[in-house]
Amino acid sequence: MVRVLLVDDHTVVRRGLRKILESNPQITVVGEIGDGAQAVSMAETLHPDVVLMDISLPGLNGVEATRQIVAQAPDSKVLMLSMHADEPYVRQSLAAGAKGYLLKDADDQDLVEAVTAVHRGETRFSATLARATTIDGDPVPDVLSPREREVLSLICSGRTNREAAEVLGLSVNTVETHRKHIIDKLDLHSTAELVRYAIRHGLAV
Repeated sequence: MVRVLLVDDHTVVRRGLRKILESNPQITVVGEIGDGAQAVSMAETLHPDVVLMDISLPGLNGVEATRQIVAQAPDSKVLMLSMHADEPYVRQSLAAGAKGYLLKDADDQDLVEAVTAVHRGETRFSATLARATTIDGDPVPDVLSPREREVLSLICSGRTNREAAEVLGLSVNTVETHRKHIIDKLDLHSTAELVRYAIRHGLAV
């Protein structure tokens, strides 16, 4: 039996995905959530075989959630399911540890097959993403800490320092310190430059 955790911020989408997956008697959905940080917590608690992960999530985005799940619940394999076909998103998902990347226009059978394949230790990608399935090109320099990447993602989603602090459970001063460190490390000096950097490297969704 393949135990799956669904992560998507749209309830209707999760309901549809559950119906598709559970049409296969070898798959059971053990949980569903619409928030990246809670997805990490649920993966640690439920130990699903496969996490079906969207990229665009409130708070912690899917790439960062994947990176944390791979680190904290290594027995759970992550399969991305996204509307984003842009190569930086695919490359950064792979760099974070995802085992596959499907677009949301995949048909039902492709989705079921991808989940079972990832569970077996294989990788699966939508055919149109073949060019992006190697980690090359323009990877994110490994200079930002996981927390700094989270703060950068929230900055790029339009959150104020106070709003980012609330999402991450930090003080405003701590978020401001992280922001300063990001600017210093990347040598970028405006929010616009930070946003462009994050988009180029698949960190802004």
